[in-house]
Amino acid sequence: MTAPLQNALLLTRGDLPKLGIKLSNSTLLRLEAAGKFPKRVRLGGHSVAWLANEVREHIAMLADARPCGR
Repeated sequence: MTAPLQNALLLTRGDLPKLGIKLSNSTLLRLEAAGKFPKRVRLGGHSVAWLANEVREHIAMLADARPCGR
């Protein structure tokens, strides 16, 4: 379960490239729908963000899933 939103750090679309996530919005939407990327949080109107801890957990999961060795 995620942390309560009042304690959560939110990442905007502009923050994702700083974490190495350089995907188009349509690709992010497809990955979210397939359960392969954390779901966005609607802030209102056209504003969305992601919970930072969920995105970091996702990155860690990808790193753990990579093949060992060279």
